[in-house]
Parts: sequence; C-alpha cells; structure tokens
Amino acid sequence: MRPAAPVTAAPLLGLLLLGLSGCARPTDTFTPRIVINGPAGGAVSQSRAPTVRGYALDDVGVTRITVDGKTIPVQAGSRKIAAFSFQPPLQGNRGQYTVRAYDAAGHVGELSGTVRVDLQKPQIQVTAFERSGRQLRVSGIASDAGGVTAVSVDGQPLSISPGTRVAFSGQTSGVYADITVRDAAGNTSTRRAR
Repeated sequence: MRPAAPVTAAPLLGLLLLGLSGCARPTDTFTPRIVINGPAGGAVSQSRAPTVRGYALDDVGVTRITVDGKTIPVQAGSRKIAAFSFQPPLQGNRGQYTVRAYDAAGHVGELSGTVRVDLQKPQIQVTAFERSGRQLRVSGIASDAGGVTAVSVDGQPLSISPGTRVAFSGQTSGVYADITVRDAAGNTSTRRAR
C-alpha cells in the first residue's frame, strides 16, 4: 500500500473561498425610479389644493423621499415600492416640484413635474338644433383652455378629437337634448338644447 500524499491547506482554502465568492451580495446599481399617478398623471387638477400622488421603486428599498429638498413621509408598506403624496406650493394656477428618491447605496432618482389648477368649466355653444318628429339633431362647439376631453348628448358619448376647441354633432330622441362636456381637469358643463 502506498502512503497517502500529505494534504496541504492552500488548495482547500482556495476551494472554500471560491465557493463562498458565489454567496457575495452583488452591489446595488439600481437607481430609484419615480412614478406620478395623480392628478391625471401630474398635469391638471380641479382642486385649489391639489395632492400629487406617486411611488418610488427600488430593488433594495427607498430610504428617503424629498420634494423640493424637504423630506416627506413615505406611506406604510414595502420600501421597495414606496408610496407618497404631497401638496405642491402654487403660484397663481401652477405648481412646480422636484421629487427625489434615495436608496441605501446613495443612488438618487429624480423627477420634476408641474401641476396646473383649472377651476373653469368648459363652454358649450349650440350652433344647430333640428327636430324631425321625436328625433333631435344637435351640433355645436365645446371649448376649454385646458382641453375638452369628452362630449355626450343625453348621456351617450360622442366620438371627438380632444382639443381646446371641439366641434360635435349628436342625435337623440325626445323634447330636448342635454349636452355635457368634460375638460382635462374633470370640470363639467351641461347645457340643455330645445
């Protein structure tokens, strides 16, 4: 029988270190991402004190969120999807803000936005009203500085191309036609055509 070769510690130590290197935690290279989901994507509000809502995403977790340099509270829940809300300061009918989200590795995500307050209801001008028995046809112009997004006649939505000045035409039956117009902020106006 042949004597066993002496085992040295160096190769075993090398194998052990090689095996442990696979357990090393990778470095955090993900910058937090910020998403604004209200009001209406951060654009227009019909409130004099609009609340901006959103969340910050990070693979390890958000440690802090600031708006214009001031720390704001993060709502309870996971720090990987950190929900927040705040009211931006307004100057006239506009408010601008910059949101920053920080993670433990020191990465900073940033998003700037504007919220506009629109308290004005859209305008409705009836340009034609025709009656044939109980059938009614109404045409007109809907206008709003912030943009008309929807027009309906007696609750039936009309196909329109959104814009600041929108021509519309619709049919209904009865004695009159109720025209309802909604703008980008959610303000509505209704006019009865007879």
